[in-house]
Amino acid sequence: MKTLVVGVGGMTNGGKSTLSKTLQQQIPNSCIIAQDSYFKDDSVVPVDHNGFKQYDMLDALHMDTMMSDVDSWRKDPESFLKQRGLKPESGTPWVNEEEKEEEVYVLIVEGFLIFNYRPLNELLDKRYFMEIPYDVCKRRRSLRVYTPPDPPGYFDGHVWPMYLKNRQEMGSIASKIVILDGLKSKEELLSAVYKDISQEIERLRGEVAT
Repeated sequence: MKTLVVGVGGMTNGGKSTLSKTLQQQIPNSCIIAQDSYFKDDSVVPVDHNGFKQYDMLDALHMDTMMSDVDSWRKDPESFLKQRGLKPESGTPWVNEEEKEEEVYVLIVEGFLIFNYRPLNELLDKRYFMEIPYDVCKRRRSLRVYTPPDPPGYFDGHVWPMYLKNRQEMGSIASKIVILDGLKSKEELLSAVYKDISQEIERLRGEVAT
């Protein structure tokens, strides 16, 4: 058995969740761990001098819990999938052990700060980052409903400045990131990333064969 950990990062409303979900649907033995699932309770998220909740920073996330889930997948990806109903309990009726050894399990880690958390970034085999222009990002954000909702001025007063800060920091931590144009069609983005990941899967299978 081989494993592949893929990071799909990007700015808010850049399309990272859509890309991750479509990849998971296309790639056998894959699953998603999404960073948005690990936000701390609103009551403990700090507030800046403007009264804005500081959601766009690592301190607003239970990164230890996220890393624990990633580690659980790395230890036994097959069991991890079964526990989440993504693989039948009976498993695949393998023809032989060689075929089982060639199986590649793929974890898609998705989130806006996955490349900024060094322990997580170091586990990634592939890195993709979705970007869109400021005006498109602001418009898309305004159409989304959040809980709690964005207060007036939140995008320009917190979200965008923090994105620029985190984007700069990311460049000093992570390397070999493929930057994706979020304005391209979903189909075009999926095709390019799926092809890249598929080639890596075939390479890993080749290592087993040799």
